Amino acid sequence: MAGPRSEALFERGRKVLVEGVSSASRGPAAFGTTPRYMSHGQGARLYDVDGRAYIDWMMAFGALPLGHAHPKIAEVLAREGARGSHFATALEVEVEVAEMLVNLLPHVDKVRFANTGTEAAMGAFRLARGHTGRRKIIKFEGHYHGWWDAVLLNTNPYPPTLLGHPNDPIRIPDSSGIPEEAWKDTIVVRWNDVEALECAMALHGRDAACVVTEGVMANMGVIPPKPGYLNRMQELSRQYGALFYLDETVTGFRLAAGGCAELYGLSPDIVTYGKALGGGLPMAMIGGRDEIMAGLEWGKVLHFGTHNAGRLALHVTKVMLEEMLADDQAGFRRIKNLGKAMADEIRKVAKHSNRHAVICQGVNSMFQIFFTEVEEIADYRDFCRHVDRVKFRDFAVRLMDKGIYMNPSATLHSLSSIVHTEDDIALTAQAIAEVLEEMP
Repeated sequence: MAGPRSEALFERGRKVLVEGVSSASRGPAAFGTTPRYMSHGQGARLYDVDGRAYIDWMMAFGALPLGHAHPKIAEVLAREGARGSHFATALEVEVEVAEMLVNLLPHVDKVRFANTGTEAAMGAFRLARGHTGRRKIIKFEGHYHGWWDAVLLNTNPYPPTLLGHPNDPIRIPDSSGIPEEAWKDTIVVRWNDVEALECAMALHGRDAACVVTEGVMANMGVIPPKPGYLNRMQELSRQYGALFYLDETVTGFRLAAGGCAELYGLSPDIVTYGKALGGGLPMAMIGGRDEIMAGLEWGKVLHFGTHNAGRLALHVTKVMLEEMLADDQAGFRRIKNLGKAMADEIRKVAKHSNRHAVICQGVNSMFQIFFTEVEEIADYRDFCRHVDRVKFRDFAVRLMDKGIYMNPSATLHSLSSIVHTEDDIALTAQAIAEVLEEMP
């Protein structure tokens, strides 16, 4: 349970902040009770205001591939912060980071910097519509592309009886305040199902500005694509003249240097990045081929922003890329190996648990634990039907009491960083074994 200082802060916070926090994933909607208020982080550890230490497997929802307070990031922030926080002008470091990204990503000729994954996605959708002259967006059940009205559909788990036929999913807005006209041109399709996608493309493909997907479904834990599925999606997009938009907000600089595009051999028309790109500071980007990105020139497709390309965030992004790419991309090999090792240890513990049915799914540095009776969660409908989210929240909160920090929402996931160690994996596996024995 949360300590007394967290309890006191929560009481104060609820008087002046909605739910006592600034995002539902940090407060009682996720925790079911008082959240832990953190004071600082170092390496792979978070420390709360009550003096408790945690091995952090959340890593700011994947924004910290270098861990907390990396010395080179701390150094560049101190140096550049002393020279000014933000200019809203053209910058040398802006050009340098853009050059690094274009050289790294073969499917990207130019980039445009933004602040958050949601903002980058909004710009990408507008760009796709402007480039093609089409209006429809084809997205998938369970995939999250930010909280923009047009795509905030079917991203939360719902009772299976509400979802409709898998060939014709019922579109469910995830929020009040979204008018129907905002999403009337958004088509929702079952993911990881080639036949469902082929049917949707036959019906809507020639009216679609883009087909947008996460490379790995990261909004329902971790659900990998079936072999060849994303390649077929790319083929169908090109066949019908829709842009293939790969949203790497979560997976970018987590699964490989080139993200899911590299991992699955893809060449998307548009990509967006966020989270890990900024190394802990707000930073996102839209990237794509020259002829598509040209739509942003002279405001043909409008994308403004006072805080675009923030100089402090760009300097941190540069450090993150340099560190992860050094020694022939050793940072990416390390987080991949650590993530896979942690997932393997969880599977060993789960196999020996006689009290709970548990599986662990992962891709490289990303992994998630599912309380379920089935052997695999293959799509959004599997998640809605088979995953016990209440039990997972109880599990995660109990883990926190043993010094292991995982977000208590089963729809999210855990991640490794370069500063995690084999000892962290062993301590986490031991704590998981203990919690599984203690849980009713």
